[in-house]
Amino acid sequence: MESAAPALGATATSSVVGLLSKLLAAADWLSTHWYLLAAAAALTTMVGEAVVRRYAARASSQRMALELVASRHFEPSMEEIFRHGLQLARASAALPWWAPRRARAVQIRLRADGSAPLRYRLEGPASSERLLSINPFGPDVTVTKAKPIADKPRKHRVRAEFVLRGRPAAPLREVPLDPDPLQPLVDAVSDLKAELGELAEIRLDIQQAPRWALRLRRRQLLAGADQAARREAQRSARWLRHGGADSVLAHLQEQLSERTAGASSSQRLFVPPTPRRVDETEALGKLAEDDQLVRVQLLVVCAADQEGRAQARLAQVHAALDVFGGRSRWAMRGWRLGPWRVGADHWLYRASFERRWDLGQCRPPRANWVRMEELTGLLKPPTMHCQLPLLAADVPSFVFGDPQLLLQGAYRSPDGRERLIATYADETFFEVGVGKAGGGKTERALAQAIGWAHAGGGLMFVDPHRDSWPRAMTFLAHETLIPRIMLVDLNGLGLSPRVSSWNPLGMQRGQAPHEVVEAITDAYASALGWDDATAPRAITILTAALAVLVAVNAAACRAGRPEDQATLFHVRALVTDPAFRSAALAVVEDSINEETRSWWRTVFPTLPPEACAVVLNPLVRLAANPITRAFLGQPVGSYDIRTAMDSRTIVWVCPGGSGPTDRLLTALLARDLLRAVRSRRDVPEDQRVPFRPYFDELITLTGSAPETIAAMFEDFRKYKVHVHGMTQLLARLPAPVRLSLMQNASTLATTAGSTSAIAPVTAEWGGNPRPERVATMERFSHYMSMNVRGRRVGPVKVRGPHLDSLFAAQARPKQVPDLERAALANAGALPVSELAEHTTGQLRRITAFLTEHAPATSRVRLSKGYE
Repeated sequence: MESAAPALGATATSSVVGLLSKLLAAADWLSTHWYLLAAAAALTTMVGEAVVRRYAARASSQRMALELVASRHFEPSMEEIFRHGLQLARASAALPWWAPRRARAVQIRLRADGSAPLRYRLEGPASSERLLSINPFGPDVTVTKAKPIADKPRKHRVRAEFVLRGRPAAPLREVPLDPDPLQPLVDAVSDLKAELGELAEIRLDIQQAPRWALRLRRRQLLAGADQAARREAQRSARWLRHGGADSVLAHLQEQLSERTAGASSSQRLFVPPTPRRVDETEALGKLAEDDQLVRVQLLVVCAADQEGRAQARLAQVHAALDVFGGRSRWAMRGWRLGPWRVGADHWLYRASFERRWDLGQCRPPRANWVRMEELTGLLKPPTMHCQLPLLAADVPSFVFGDPQLLLQGAYRSPDGRERLIATYADETFFEVGVGKAGGGKTERALAQAIGWAHAGGGLMFVDPHRDSWPRAMTFLAHETLIPRIMLVDLNGLGLSPRVSSWNPLGMQRGQAPHEVVEAITDAYASALGWDDATAPRAITILTAALAVLVAVNAAACRAGRPEDQATLFHVRALVTDPAFRSAALAVVEDSINEETRSWWRTVFPTLPPEACAVVLNPLVRLAANPITRAFLGQPVGSYDIRTAMDSRTIVWVCPGGSGPTDRLLTALLARDLLRAVRSRRDVPEDQRVPFRPYFDELITLTGSAPETIAAMFEDFRKYKVHVHGMTQLLARLPAPVRLSLMQNASTLATTAGSTSAIAPVTAEWGGNPRPERVATMERFSHYMSMNVRGRRVGPVKVRGPHLDSLFAAQARPKQVPDLERAALANAGALPVSELAEHTTGQLRRITAFLTEHAPATSRVRLSKGYE
């Protein structure tokens, strides 16, 4: 046993020596053949990277996209934005266990390509669709499933990756939500020209941070802080050693003094300072807490077909990101050597960038750690505090002669360029223009009407003051337009005025008798303030009289004698002349209903003579004016608004004024327009020709026919008749008109004015802009909101068009006399004296017709019954 122990010890010693020899031999072999080890390591790395890329590409191939569109009143709270950020971070991990970390990310895409000021999209794994589809912002943000974007190749393309620079672990600047943090980015791409192929896109990838990566980053920060503390201690020690001077000059002086004093000089004694203790909270900064920490990757691509524009756009985007800069900031990744820059656009890094860009993969730099509150400005779409420019994709540009477009004004983009904007004609149902006198609302309506006329559209411009007609004539005096223009001028200007004619009771065009009676009665009642409570007898007398006269006119038309029709002025003969009344009732006995016949037989004879005065007095006033007597006293009128709207005619109507008689005439015209439009129900919807009435000075027009004007704004859309109204004060409009206007207005515009007058308009826009801001606008400027492709746009500030500059090429001043003559001729205008003579003899012709067509037996019987 004693001899065995040394033997075992010797064996163990020899084994250790042999193992060490083998290890030394292996180390010697490896040092000689190191390239094999390097090749094996490289091969292993390459194989591992290839496998990771393959699995990452497989995981990234199944992705989904959502587009978020915010309304103009979108104003999220910090809590809503924070919850959205947590939702994105959670969705980034919704992948199978085998998916590599680079594929575990959710991407925010901010894109400007000319289709919208700044599109906001979310992309992530397909398995996270349900989580990403949850809308934390409420009804002010619409979330829709988005299709993949296929970009066409551009000639020039630049790339950039951004990394956080500055103090390690320092947060980005806390940016307030008002104004919107996205405003600098919107401004950076506001002058983007889609026609030059310009594109700018920012992609922010958000990835949940792994625990080990966070611990490693913390160790790095603490080590860096400890090293900085040691350097500071060493610097302090040098400072103390050299008598408080820490400079090269002080060191040289000390060396010279030591040599002079010799070796016997005494050395100063000092205690070297110890490194200060590192404060972990200060050193770790935003990484001190685990909550809401994510890693981010920020990639930017700008492209264009014109050289230099993509680089300039990237510089603008880089400048816009400075709004987030504080102790930490966004900077381009890479390095510069003189005129050369090595970054994401360099061939060394381009393949990696394009792979991450195309597949949506995230490999953030080690410094890109952020907390959710630092990303507040990027975690939501643009809010109401963001001033978005109007692009051609948002509001189309006006093209002269295009029947699909309706001119609205000149919009100035942030880069100073102006373009004429328009709305689509088939979407512009009703328009309301508000503003003080001389502010430009009528000028804008004239420009719109002239553009619509040149595009082949029909319209009716009603102007009680007649100022619009001389203003528009110069630009309408074209050979192609003159045959379509009619002028109904009731102002009686000149020594021998010419006037058109209209018989509201005329039946030569096959009107429905009850509709004609109803239209005139309602116009009468509206202008005179009648209703069933205050004037029931007057309404009954007028209705019964009109029913008889309309029936007489229908009989005359059936007999082929439309020139023998009665007019409004023959109501007096019907109610005061027994012989005329008997003959008329004899002719129409079979045409009127039993209730009307019974009323004339039993009720009318019992009425006192003064009962009819309230009906006849307005007619006497109409007849006293030679212009209105000539206009309304003809049996067959040339004015027919139904035919005008069906034939795309341009009708200019200028009532004589705003007195009681003029208000009654305006009410008759307005009610006839309502009747004519409603009669279009006999035409299939797809065959109805669009027509646009323009009402200048709504206060004057609605004073005579408030319910009629209100009904227009409620009913006309169905018949493709679209009303445009202008007024100085909404408050002075009758309540039914005002409510219908504001409810159905496709376009709402206002010029400058008093704050009290503008406040009802700005209230419709949620108080933005404020009335004080609108009230101080320069002349011919407008704030307006519009409907474009079913979406409300604005309010935006535009410059109202000026005819002399806008339509300078269309001005034809030398053809104005020809236009005025033709417009009157197209309206069937004749000298007032000639029309008055015909009016005087009309009662005689009607009486002759009635005598000729009334049966003898019926005439005798009716005469006995009424007399």
